[in-house]
Amino acid sequence: MNFLDKILDTKRQEIEFFLQSASLAELKDKSLYSRECSNFKQAIHQADKLSLIAEVKKASPSKGVLRENFDHIQIAEVYQSCNVQAISVLTDKQYFQGDPGFLKDIRASAKVPLLRKDFIINEIQIHQAKAFGADAILLISEILSRAQIQEFTCLAGELGLSVLLELHSEQQLEKIDFARNSIIGINNRNLESFIVDVNTSCRIAKLIPETVTIVSESGINSMESIALIRNAKIHAVLVGEYFMRADNLKLSVNEFLQWMNNEN
Repeated sequence: MNFLDKILDTKRQEIEFFLQSASLAELKDKSLYSRECSNFKQAIHQADKLSLIAEVKKASPSKGVLRENFDHIQIAEVYQSCNVQAISVLTDKQYFQGDPGFLKDIRASAKVPLLRKDFIINEIQIHQAKAFGADAILLISEILSRAQIQEFTCLAGELGLSVLLELHSEQQLEKIDFARNSIIGINNRNLESFIVDVNTSCRIAKLIPETVTIVSESGINSMESIALIRNAKIHAVLVGEYFMRADNLKLSVNEFLQWMNNEN
């Protein structure tokens, strides 16, 4: 069993446990479930300008704890003060030390779209994302079949949620209906080996229709990596670990935004 399989096995157990103590009806009764979602795609697709999706992420399976003085609400407030276009919230408990409740806490003051980032393999997680205040969800093509991608995307759409559909390799492209999934994330990190290569985004972006909004994820931490992304005509970057390791979060985000705005 590789590490990704281990994560998914844990996720199935978490879902089973959740369904023993909660129900879909209870999720639908939560006040945020009826909230109208913000337009995630519109927020991150700016004309001729890279957008930043900044991530709230305490830990990772490969690097351990990234930020000891972790306060998810304060981190999100800093991101908003820097005028990021959207915020990604890690909600996996065991491997990323996140929590679905982080979404609800951040939603209370968030003015930008929130993305629930997790390993979604069951419809109840999509309803949960809606109930806790997400505007978009991450779906990972490597862990889903073509039918599941379509099914989960349709359900998300019915709930008003956007979908960021992530892939890592060209082999996943055949699963995707780009008319249905028009926001694609390219993960530069191999989910099995955890090796990161920003050129993954540049290579795969060439194979995606121009009508699609493309997000590059992982390993973007310098002016050089941003230049590569910009030249590949990618629309947004998702950055977490780089910010979480910063001593001065606001300074780090503002510096990163300056890099993004530098056309040279």
